[in-house]
Amino acid sequence: MTDASNILLYVNDAPASARFYGALLERAPVEQSATFALLPLAPGMMLGLWQRDGVTPRPHLRAGGNEIGFKVADPAAVDAAYENWATKGVAIALPPTDLDFGRSFVALDPDGHRLRVYALNDVP
Repeated sequence: MTDASNILLYVNDAPASARFYGALLERAPVEQSATFALLPLAPGMMLGLWQRDGVTPRPHLRAGGNEIGFKVADPAAVDAAYENWATKGVAIALPPTDLDFGRSFVALDPDGHRLRVYALNDVP
């Protein structure tokens, strides 16, 4: 089996989404057209932003049915990321909260895709 290398999000406006993610992640697209953009997400993993009206076969699910997770080192890093993203005007669905697995917040991109930043609890 081959390894996963891309996460694709279907978006309403690929250039606008590329600007949003470029500013949020502080990374420039490595590929961009009028209907698609590709940004580095992590080593070996890319984020593709594909304009919804050009996807074949046409997708049925709208945004919000899943999340992209961003694991950080500790709860203080969750809070720092929250402050950074909130300062950039990113919509927040859940402010920093202690959950059963650790500390987390959830942001939304312009299409409503969920972006969860989290730090796991220390395991004894």
